[in-house]
Amino acid sequence: MQATSPPVMVTDLPLPGRRQGKVRDIYQVPAAGGGSPSVLIIATDRISAFDVVMPTPVPGKGRELTSISTTWFHHIRDWNLIGDHLRSVEPEDVPGLDDAQREQCRGRMMLGRAARVIPVEFVVRGYITGSGWKEYGRQGTVCGITLPEGLKHCQQLPEPIFTPATKAEEGHDENIDFDTACDIAGRDVMNRLRDVSVEIYRRAAAYAAERGIILADTKFEFGYALDGDGNETDEMMLIDEVLTPDSSRFWPAEDYEIGRDQDSFDKQYVRNHLEGLVQRGEWDKTPPGPSIPDDVVVNTLARYREAKRRLFG
Repeated sequence: MQATSPPVMVTDLPLPGRRQGKVRDIYQVPAAGGGSPSVLIIATDRISAFDVVMPTPVPGKGRELTSISTTWFHHIRDWNLIGDHLRSVEPEDVPGLDDAQREQCRGRMMLGRAARVIPVEFVVRGYITGSGWKEYGRQGTVCGITLPEGLKHCQQLPEPIFTPATKAEEGHDENIDFDTACDIAGRDVMNRLRDVSVEIYRRAAAYAAERGIILADTKFEFGYALDGDGNETDEMMLIDEVLTPDSSRFWPAEDYEIGRDQDSFDKQYVRNHLEGLVQRGEWDKTPPGPSIPDDVVVNTLARYREAKRRLFG
């Protein structure tokens, strides 16, 4: 299926409330038979870098991301830490689609319980890299948390740290301290979901480590489930994607070395190619994005597939 199906750059399904993100198309699915409403999340084969969507698809990428995410959801359910939104991955469970639309969705969809999203990114870091490394270099802190002196780039932290961020509709999310997150979502909510986030990270990182992958950091999203009338309940649940190469940094353990950038199981090949264009003055990181060469597409997809193979066989 993955090798022969055409890439999906965009969907246009006969469902209300369509929203298009950088990678995913999202639809509302009204409640039926006294149940609560759902959302349909389609992982397309679009790929973005530097907040710009490229014109070249990575065929099959959406399926790989969906497979990784939904498998993690089942593991997290076994840990019994918090409920989640996932209802189905079967196109036949989505009303109003024809055969062609169902095939377009197959393998790349999640039908989830609708929620009022808590507007905070729940980020857990086990290693010092990315924006956290930059802040540490300036101030010795990450999101207001003082870290030991003398840490090197990509070094493992003594303990995982929780570093929330604001959810941005466009552009980059912004790191915030815990008190600011409490002002947004409430202190009791943040205390509970911080603890849940860190525990999911710990267990996922241990699972990945046994399979030759370092889970450097990750981010989660949570929301309040909606009832049959579309009203917010007090039931908090894990939503959106979880523990994918798009929401996490996965590093191959055999190549890990403190003090430098790491290879990663994500769109590193795309970013490296684009950085070369920028350095040569052929692109300035603004839309429209340039076309991506075939070899970069192939190598990028191979990284996603290798991450899934190592994690889940």
